[in-house]
Amino acid sequence: MFRLAFNMALRDWRAGELRLLLAALVLSVAAISAVGFFADRLRAGMLRDSAQLLAADITVSSDLPLAPAWRAEAHRLDLRTAATSAMAGMASAGGNATLVSLKAVEPEYPLRGAVQLQGADGVTRTVQGGPARGEAWIDAAVAARLDTGIGRQLHIGAADFTVTGVIAVEPDRRPSPVSIAPRAMIAAADLPATDVMQPGVRARYTLLAAGAPDAVAAFLRHVKAANDPGVTVQTAQDAGRDLADILDKVRSFMSLAGVLAAILAAVAIAMAARRYLLRHLDACAMLRCLGLREGQVLALHVVEFALVGIAGGLLGVALGYASHVALLHWLRGMLPAGLPAPGWLPAVQGFVAAQVALAGFALPALLQMKGVPHVRLLRRETVAPRGATVAAFALGGATFAGLLLWTAGDAMLGLGAALGVLAAGGVFAACAWLALAALGRLRPGSAATAWGLATVSLRRHAGATVAQAVSLAIGLMALLLLTVVRGDLQAAWRASVPAGAANQLVFNIQPDQRDAVARRLGPYGAPALHPSIRGRLLEVNGKPVDGEDRGVAEVEMSSGAALPAASTVAQGQWFAPGDRAPQVSVGEQAAQRFNLKLGDTLVFDIGGLPLQAKVTSIRKIDWRRRTPSFDFFVNPAAAEDLPATYVAMFHAPDGDRAVGALARDYPNVSVIDIGYVIRQMQRVLEQATSAVEFLFVFTLAAGLLVLYAALAGSQDARTGQAALLRALGATRGRLSRAQAIELALTGALAGLLAAAGASIGGWALAHGIFDLTWGWPPMVWPVGIAAGMVCALAGGWPGLRHVLNQPPLQSLRQC
Repeated sequence: MFRLAFNMALRDWRAGELRLLLAALVLSVAAISAVGFFADRLRAGMLRDSAQLLAADITVSSDLPLAPAWRAEAHRLDLRTAATSAMAGMASAGGNATLVSLKAVEPEYPLRGAVQLQGADGVTRTVQGGPARGEAWIDAAVAARLDTGIGRQLHIGAADFTVTGVIAVEPDRRPSPVSIAPRAMIAAADLPATDVMQPGVRARYTLLAAGAPDAVAAFLRHVKAANDPGVTVQTAQDAGRDLADILDKVRSFMSLAGVLAAILAAVAIAMAARRYLLRHLDACAMLRCLGLREGQVLALHVVEFALVGIAGGLLGVALGYASHVALLHWLRGMLPAGLPAPGWLPAVQGFVAAQVALAGFALPALLQMKGVPHVRLLRRETVAPRGATVAAFALGGATFAGLLLWTAGDAMLGLGAALGVLAAGGVFAACAWLALAALGRLRPGSAATAWGLATVSLRRHAGATVAQAVSLAIGLMALLLLTVVRGDLQAAWRASVPAGAANQLVFNIQPDQRDAVARRLGPYGAPALHPSIRGRLLEVNGKPVDGEDRGVAEVEMSSGAALPAASTVAQGQWFAPGDRAPQVSVGEQAAQRFNLKLGDTLVFDIGGLPLQAKVTSIRKIDWRRRTPSFDFFVNPAAAEDLPATYVAMFHAPDGDRAVGALARDYPNVSVIDIGYVIRQMQRVLEQATSAVEFLFVFTLAAGLLVLYAALAGSQDARTGQAALLRALGATRGRLSRAQAIELALTGALAGLLAAAGASIGGWALAHGIFDLTWGWPPMVWPVGIAAGMVCALAGGWPGLRHVLNQPPLQSLRQC
C-alpha cells in the first residue's frame, strides 16, 4: 500500500498535481516559523543574560539617596555591594555639546557580568570594575556626536575627563532601540567635581547586591518588610520577566503577518485539494473497478498527502529559518549581539501547522474520494458532499484556528486578526460581486472581442474571480498601509508641527540661575521659563494610587495663573484669579491613566512636602505644539512653597553652538536636541516598519497563491472553452489578449479594494490614534491598481499559459 501511494505521489508530482499544494504548505509554515524562530532567539538571549541584566542578584533603587541602613543590612547577610547613581548631564568636547545619561559607579561595579570596552585598535576587551578616577567611558553615540575618541578630553559638567574606552556592553543597561541620552560613565568619587548634582535634579540611586541565594532571599524579605514606598526592589528574575513581556508584545505584533499569510495559504490549500479531487475522480473509479475497496482508495490518497505534508513541513521550516536569519540581519543594529541559536519549538510549531492545515483543508476533499462509484467511468456524476466531509472541514478549520492562536502567542490578537480577515474578506467579496454585476451591465462592444471574451469569462467564473480579488486585496492592503499610507501619515504629522517649532529643550535650571539663563536665551525669542515641580502622586480620594511603583506614581508638575498655550480646557474651569484653595488641572492622558475625574482629591509628595489639591479641570494637550506641557498643573497659591526648577523650549538654527556654551557655563543645566531625538526615532521606526513589510511579503505571496490556485482550479474548464472558441473561429492571439485583460481586470479590482481598505485604515489611524488632519492620499489609488494588475499578471499567467497550448481537437475529444 505504501509503495503504491509513493509511486502515485511521484507520478502526480511529475504531472504537476501536487506542486500548488506543496507551495501553499511551505508558505504557510514559513510565515509561522519565521516569527517563531525570531522571537525564540530573542527570548533565549534574554534568558542567557538574565543574571547580568541587573549587574547583581538584587537591586534597591530610589529617587533619593539611599539610607546607609540598606547597605549595612546587605553586609550583615554577607552580600557584596556596589552603588551607582544615574542622572542627565551635559558633555562637551571641541566646541560641541550633547546630553548624556551620566552614570557614576563604585570600583566594585558590576557584581554580575562585566563591562566590555572597545579600544582604540577596535578590539573589544572585558574589564572588571568601573572607570578609574579622572577617566570616562562613553557610548559610540557620544563619540560620534562630539567628534571625540579614546585619549581625548571630555568635559562633563564642571570637570574634565580623559576618554579611555567606548562602551560596547553594559550589563545592567537594557537594550533600547532609541537612546535619547547615550551613556557616559565615570567613577562615583568624581561625581561631586562635576557639579551636576543640584537640588531638583532627577537622579536614580541604586544599591547592587550579590551573594548566596539564601542571603539574597533574606535581603529581599527585609526590603519588602520595610515597605518603603520610595524604594523599588528588583531581582534578576524580575528583569528577565519584564523583558519577556516586552518581547511577547513585539512577537504578537509581528505574528499578525504570519497569521494573515497562514489564513490565505489555508484557502490556497483548500483550492488545491479541490482541484486534485476533481482531476482524480476518474482514477478513483478505476481503482474501484480493479478491486480496491473504498477504504483502501482513501488510504492510498491519505498516505500520498501525508508524504506531501512531511515534505511541506520540512521545507517550510527551512524557509522560515532562512527568513528569520534575513530579518535578524536587517535588524542587527537594534538587537543584542551574539544571540544564541533558536530552540526546537518554532520548528515543531511549523511542522505541526503543516499537518493540521493539510488535514483541515485537504482531508474533506479526500473524503469525497471514498464515495466515488464504479459507474463514474460511464456517467460523469457529481458526488455530493457527505456529512462527514462537512464535519471534517469544520473540525479542521477550528483546529487550524486554534493552532494559529497558539503560534501567535496572543489569543486576542490571533482571534482579532482572524475576525478582521473575515470581516475585510466579506466586505471585499460583496464589493467584488457588485463590481462584476456592474461589469455585466456595461456590455462594452461585441462579445467576440478580446474585451468581451474577458468580461464574459470573469462573470462565468464569478466565484473564482471574487476569491482571487479578495485574497490579493488583503495582501496588497497590508503593504499599502505600511508604505504609501504610512508616508502620508508622516507628512500629515510634519505638516501639523508649526514652522519654526521648538527644537531645543533646556531643563534643570536652578532658581538662582533663572534670570541669567533667561538673558542667555534672549536671542532665541526670549522663551518663557516654566517651573518644573517633581513629585509623586500618592492618593486619589484617600486611596493609594494604582501606579507603577508599589502604589506610587512619579509625576512632573508645573504652576501658573495662565492656561498653557498648548492646552484647552475640556472639562471644568481654569483657576480663578486670587483663589487660594489648592487646585490642580490634569491632562486628558493622565486622567485616563489614573482614572481621575472632576472633584477628585489628590495627595502628592513634593520632595518630602505634602500637597493636597482638588481636580478643577481636565485639559486637552496638543503635544505637537512643542511648548512645555505638563500633565499636572497647580495654581500659584498651591505652589508657593514647593521646590522647583525651570524648563524652557525654543528654536535654534542648525549648527548653533551657543546652546552648547550654555551647558558648559551651567554644568547642572541639561539641553536636549529634540530635532535629533525625533530623527533618531524616525530612523528606528523606518527600520522596524521595513521589517514588518518584510513579513507581510508572506501575506502578499499567499494572496498570489490563492489567485493561482483559483485559476488552476478552472484550467480544465477554460481549456475546453478555449478549444470551442478556437473551433468557432477565435484566434489564439485574441484568446491570449482576453486572458491578459481578464487578469488585469482582476488585479485592478483587487488593487482598488486594497487602496480603499488602506485609505480607510489610514483615516482611522489619523483620527483615532494620532489626531491628525487627514487628506485622502491620491497616490495610493494608482499605486494600488497598478500593483494589483502587475501581481495578477505575474501570479496568474502561469496558471493560464497552458490553456492555449493544447490542440482544440484534443481538448474537444476530452470534453
